[in-house]
Amino acid sequence: MNSTTTKRTGKGIAKKLAALTLGMTIAFTGAAMTIAPQTTHAATSSSTLAKKITATGEKYMGVPYKFGAKAGITSAFDCSSFIQYIFKKNGISLPRSSKQQSKVGVKVSKSNLKAGDLVFSDTNGDGVINHVSLYIGNGKLLHTYRVGIGVTISTFKGSTWDRKFVTARRVL
Repeated sequence: MNSTTTKRTGKGIAKKLAALTLGMTIAFTGAAMTIAPQTTHAATSSSTLAKKITATGEKYMGVPYKFGAKAGITSAFDCSSFIQYIFKKNGISLPRSSKQQSKVGVKVSKSNLKAGDLVFSDTNGDGVINHVSLYIGNGKLLHTYRVGIGVTISTFKGSTWDRKFVTARRVL
């Protein structure tokens, strides 16, 4: 090869390398741009699902409370059958009891609650979880308790469920 051929080949390789680098930069930048919306989409999906679950639960406002209510019925609920039912209606399977439900999902601090989180309390003070509520946002819980009250919305802060709080779980 003569020196002219070597210079041309060197320039050709440099151009190809520059084009390849530019192409890869665009490809990776484009990939990064598509990743961010998926993360946002997942958060939006959780929020949308939380709203759907809440809306499902609100349809049963006033339905009577019955301790040990049979799973899957809608004529009466206990706290955990209610939570299990409204989640199942939205495609999420949960165990039957509040104690079992308190072991699914990811632990969440009381200060980090988001709509759709499950809030667990020990209302008897015996060290055993015996109540579950759905946090619906704005400091409110959707749940059922005590004969004569049934499915209702309660304020969380300062309530028995707040004072006897044990844990919260995020399943969405």
